[in-house]
Amino acid sequence: MRKTDGLFKLLGLCLLAGVLVAGIMFPVVGAAGVVSNQASETVDKTSSDLADIPPPLVTTITDAGGKPIATLYKQYRIPVRPDQINPALKWALLSAEDKAFYEHHGVNWGRTLRAAVSNTAGGDTQGASTITQQYVKNYLINVVYRGDKNGQAKAQEQTLSRKLKEARIAINLETKLSKDQILAGYLNIVEFSRQIYGVGAAAHAYFNTTPENLTVPQAALLAGIVNNPIVFDPWNHPDKATKRRNLVLDRMVSNQKLAKADADKFKAEPLGVVPDTPQKPASNCTGAGTENGFFCQYVQDYLLKAGMSEDQLYTGGYTVKTTLDEKANHEAKVSAEQQVNKTQKNVANTLSLIRPGKDRHEVVALAANRDYGIDADQGQTTYALPSGVFNTGGAGSSYKIFTTAAVLNQHIAGIYSNIPVGNSYVSHVFTGSQPHCPATGAPNTRWYCVGNAGNGYPESASLQQALATSPNTAFVALEDKLGSTGPAIDMATKLGMRETMASNQGGGPVDPKSTNPGKNQTQAQAYGPKGNYPGTGAFTLGFSPTSGLEMANVAATILSGGKWCPPTPLASVTDRDGKPVPVKEAACEQVVPEGLANTMAVGMSKDDQPGGTSAKAAADAGWNRPLVGKTGTTQNNGSATFVAGTPQMAGAAMVFRPEGGNGGLCYGGVGNVYTCGTGNMFGGKTPAQTWFGAMTNIMKDQPIVGLPPEDPAYTN
Repeated sequence: MRKTDGLFKLLGLCLLAGVLVAGIMFPVVGAAGVVSNQASETVDKTSSDLADIPPPLVTTITDAGGKPIATLYKQYRIPVRPDQINPALKWALLSAEDKAFYEHHGVNWGRTLRAAVSNTAGGDTQGASTITQQYVKNYLINVVYRGDKNGQAKAQEQTLSRKLKEARIAINLETKLSKDQILAGYLNIVEFSRQIYGVGAAAHAYFNTTPENLTVPQAALLAGIVNNPIVFDPWNHPDKATKRRNLVLDRMVSNQKLAKADADKFKAEPLGVVPDTPQKPASNCTGAGTENGFFCQYVQDYLLKAGMSEDQLYTGGYTVKTTLDEKANHEAKVSAEQQVNKTQKNVANTLSLIRPGKDRHEVVALAANRDYGIDADQGQTTYALPSGVFNTGGAGSSYKIFTTAAVLNQHIAGIYSNIPVGNSYVSHVFTGSQPHCPATGAPNTRWYCVGNAGNGYPESASLQQALATSPNTAFVALEDKLGSTGPAIDMATKLGMRETMASNQGGGPVDPKSTNPGKNQTQAQAYGPKGNYPGTGAFTLGFSPTSGLEMANVAATILSGGKWCPPTPLASVTDRDGKPVPVKEAACEQVVPEGLANTMAVGMSKDDQPGGTSAKAAADAGWNRPLVGKTGTTQNNGSATFVAGTPQMAGAAMVFRPEGGNGGLCYGGVGNVYTCGTGNMFGGKTPAQTWFGAMTNIMKDQPIVGLPPEDPAYTN
């Protein structure tokens, strides 16, 4: 070593000693002379952050009865109180990390000076942080700077200035909290690896126990792990974990907190952790399981749309009590899966159920034949199948509901009015591109021509009969009388298809920057009237992407006397302290006159009766209740729908190709549905069978309630 090197190192040690002496005097003389006023402000700000920024906690999702179904978190943490920390854990930790914890005032200056001299002199790097200082550092890393790599790096950089700031915060903390509060705070914050934070979560995840019931060797293992959670992970590195646990036991002996004989006995014991991996819940909606996961996903999406950030939701420690009826959801799942196998490629069968009401429309069940999860080979998916706008094939003739409501609203016809039917119809209002339509006088256009799915329709029928038998010709003719698609599209939006009508032609969000007309405008804009153009005449035949949940809410709105409410999955939301959290939800609206809605209900009440499109499915299920219902099937039988409800429960069942593609769906009997070239699927088959299969069991103990009477203003 050169003489100059030794001289500089000696000067550095002298300077360091002076700074540390000033630090030692800090509790007596205060902060003056230690750091600048600016540094003091930084310390005060950081101290404030420790008090004002709460640690991330687990958000719990429950069913309607308060039973937990899922947990959402970024840090798995179960807070513990000081009185929940047993002596074994306390003395294991203090023996390993800070024997003088109850004697110092936040900083062990003698230990700090020895470590600083050794480190500065080039000897072995030594730690000197007290539990209080480690609490400060871990709070900064795991809470204040969570997700901020630069902030986390600064919170643990090996510099004198950082150490002094940490010391000052620790001393300040000791004037505000008791020793037991600081110890509990540290044990609630520190990381135990694998998203496990705090001893409450660690005791459960490692040993399936609680902090109060930790044994001495269990406590010693946890106390030792916090020094380096990755290196001492007992599943990945059991030998290192064992060695570290035994070292903590030895330190407990030297600290006179454990007899040597007991320590030797404990050293011979296996680690005793749960097998394979830590026992902790899933950190997202996959934890809700294959049945309830879709509902959990809707809850999450609903809260995010209501203004809560994902970070808030996953760290806020909320309790979200939902409207999920697990019995109803189970019946919906069983019925959906009975009709379509969960592993059937590119076939989704879904059922959404909502409880009607004039104050709330509570979502009761969201189910699919597919399981919720991440294993695609097992037919699992995390798409929000029942609630999202994923049925790109459309709802088919179920959209005739909107044309009918618009016609009633304008008093063009009533439910008992006789309307023309026939097997074909040529529209002189809407244009189309079918080659069999005769050319018109307008350049490059043709009249819109439409036929029915089958023959044998009468020349005319009442509007009520037409809703039950669903001739296409009759409803395109009614659309003609409206003059454009505008009134029907407006009615669709009012009755419940709000996100659907606001999505683009592919079912996704509108992109104003796109030059593609299929992406840069809403469905309402794309299919509605533009200037003198009357709109897309096929709108009433339901060819556009659709949300099954919103179709269920249409039935709920009709059964609620024309009162639309947002389909809500929330019963209540409370924060970590049990205080109610307001969630911004859309207000209910009277979207059509009550008489119109009641008359629509009567108009839709014959679908399950002889001659109706769902009559066979209803009879096979033994259905004997009044209902409103409307089936729908799209072009080439690529998707099908049954939207229906009773005064107590409304719902929509849909079968479709979630991955798209050309062709149809083939029905080979219950449980035998598959994609094919030319389909034979109809709304009265799989969708109606799914709806009746679930609802017959769900409603069997409920009283039979009749539909409301029609209003003469909308009958003829």
